[in-house]
Amino acid sequence: MSSHTQFHRRSASAVVAVTAAALVLSACGVPGTANTETEEVDSIKALTELAVPPSEPDPDAVSGGTLSLSTGSDPVCLDGHQVSTAELQLLGRIIYDNLVSLDAEGNPAPWLAESWDISEDGKTYTFHLRDDVTFSDGTPLDAEAVVANFEHMAAPETASPLAAAYIDPIESTEAIDEHTLEVHLEYAYSPFLYVLAQGWLGLISPTQLEEDPESTCLEPIGSGPFVVDQYTPGEGVTFDKREDYDWSADYLNHEGPAYLDRIEISFIAEQAVRFTSLASGEFDASSNIAPQNAEAAKNDPEINYHNISRIGNPQRITLNTEREPFDDVNVRKALALGIDVEGIAEAVGFGEYEPRHAFLSPTTQYYREEAEESWDYDPERAAELLDEAGWEETDGEGYRTKDGERFTVEFPFADTAVVGSLNDLIQSELRNLGIDLELVQLPAAEATQRRLDGDYDIVTGVWHTNTPDALYIVYHSDEITDDVRIGQNTSRLQDEELDDLLVQARQTTDFGELESLYGDAQERLEELVPAIPLYDFYSPWALRDHVNGVLADSSHGTPLLTLAWLDE
Repeated sequence: MSSHTQFHRRSASAVVAVTAAALVLSACGVPGTANTETEEVDSIKALTELAVPPSEPDPDAVSGGTLSLSTGSDPVCLDGHQVSTAELQLLGRIIYDNLVSLDAEGNPAPWLAESWDISEDGKTYTFHLRDDVTFSDGTPLDAEAVVANFEHMAAPETASPLAAAYIDPIESTEAIDEHTLEVHLEYAYSPFLYVLAQGWLGLISPTQLEEDPESTCLEPIGSGPFVVDQYTPGEGVTFDKREDYDWSADYLNHEGPAYLDRIEISFIAEQAVRFTSLASGEFDASSNIAPQNAEAAKNDPEINYHNISRIGNPQRITLNTEREPFDDVNVRKALALGIDVEGIAEAVGFGEYEPRHAFLSPTTQYYREEAEESWDYDPERAAELLDEAGWEETDGEGYRTKDGERFTVEFPFADTAVVGSLNDLIQSELRNLGIDLELVQLPAAEATQRRLDGDYDIVTGVWHTNTPDALYIVYHSDEITDDVRIGQNTSRLQDEELDDLLVQARQTTDFGELESLYGDAQERLEELVPAIPLYDFYSPWALRDHVNGVLADSSHGTPLLTLAWLDE
């Protein structure tokens, strides 16, 4: 007997209820790793090398012990279907399993789904599930459980800023039998297997979803290697090993439960405190190491430091192309030429950040290396372009004017945001071009509403996902927030040529064609300049030297603790 569930589009009115904090973080929101034909930067090597598990269990691995780890922020909620917070990349791998994994090379590999078949038209995926998996409440994993999870991701009350967006192409799901699931897509969707591997799309017990869905934020029940012991918002979360766990992702070459007995994670917002507590030995590990602490971490013989470029889009300045003055492409080009990207990357990253001019990070498949040469710093040419655009006069304070009006633009941001030097640096760079950037700090709800309404000139942000489809999510015109949906196209760019390229890339699985389409899409973005890439988006973390077996998660670059173990 089969069970069939039809999916329906969500309305923006339903998802506006998502918390302001989660929505802001969604802009921060890794197919595969970088093309090996191009020269690799250190962060690419770090991702590919650190993601490789041992070919067989480490004979020195010791079971037992508690790993203490500090991280920079509270995830807001432990249900990855509900939030887009970056912490769920780390925590999701502790609590949940996914249908699919990405192996060390970034290719889809079995996990809870032993195998899958794809129809010739690319619109139907048939997943064959393992028959030995249970959630920690004893509920068996079956096809109905997966259907229930897809329903939860898509439900308006879940208000998912991430998970539902990734499964949006799903038209219906059908349980063919106990361990066979069919997923019918509206169109061929080449990133589908990759997005199913992301931490936010881990599977939750269908019993919990049916009987107590409100509890998934604080006490989610997954099938992963650890179970939630206690989550104290604002303070931390603890996990206990699941003794009967025996279904880690195939590529990990691991049988049986995790080695660690317990994981204790503390939320410590202060960067300096987080690092000094690691250096003193109070913590065994720390994620989100601040770049100003990187040199000290590297020089400490008892600390192993890693800084991994995440797959997806780089950190960027986004320009609102829908209204003046950035509806003029030459003005946008002037900013791309007149902002010292290398200087910003050095100042913000303390030498740890690789400056970026391309619209994809180099760890992303189909990254276009040639784009790095497109926007060499040229303030003289930038000034010429601004003159040609009519901003050739200046007022008494040296700001450019047109028709007697000062060239003034607004950058609204939430008062809950961690304000670093980046905003001030952007303001200074624009001042050098004769542009008055007003930094407008607002209550979080008001800042969020202005983003939803497109009421801004400049914003900053980054989008991390494990496929080059990040370009679709950030630049396709369907991803502009409107009355129907909340999207991530904050440049509000509308370009038919680019849209067509990105849709074609979504709908083909031919690797040669994908390389051509994504290459053309990046070239088109270089012509349109809806944003100014600044530097890669990183996952920086460090371990004390008695911590072993920690891999880089191949989707996110974050620490993967399934095989972690401690020396005596």
